[in-house]
Amino acid sequence: MTTPAPAFRPMRRRRQQLPEEQSIEILRHATSGVLSVLGDDGYPYGVPLSYVYHDGRLIFHSAVTGHKVDAIRACNKASFCVVELDDVQAERFTTFFRSVIAFGRIRVLETDEEKMAAIRILAHKYSPHAGTEATSHEIARGFPHLLMFELAIEHVTGKQAKELMP
Repeated sequence: MTTPAPAFRPMRRRRQQLPEEQSIEILRHATSGVLSVLGDDGYPYGVPLSYVYHDGRLIFHSAVTGHKVDAIRACNKASFCVVELDDVQAERFTTFFRSVIAFGRIRVLETDEEKMAAIRILAHKYSPHAGTEATSHEIARGFPHLLMFELAIEHVTGKQAKELMP
């Protein structure tokens, strides 16, 4: 028996919704966002993280223990929010914004092969000009103390200020 796909709410202000392709492009080029998980005693826990978008998933790195890791192991549902634009227009009493929220299931990458592939993808995004030797040295130095996890995106929405609409 298969589990039915979750029903995500439609965006209330659909006119401001970004096309999915543009939302994905924002996820591709942004460098940080906030991962939200179900934390201790049912409290939401949001933590800012660097990440990389790759093949419909978001990849993150972490220490091997902590609040975030405990929350991920307890409940695999998460969301990730990226703010691409946050331009306060004080004289107009508004903000020109553009943001994306991705929803999905998150999992810890358990095998060394998965971890290595993921950290190499992450390293390439943040240090694209580093040589293979330097990258391999840095990865090897931290690998024993490294946890990698990925969020498989099930739903993504992007929104922008109505003033930015074409």
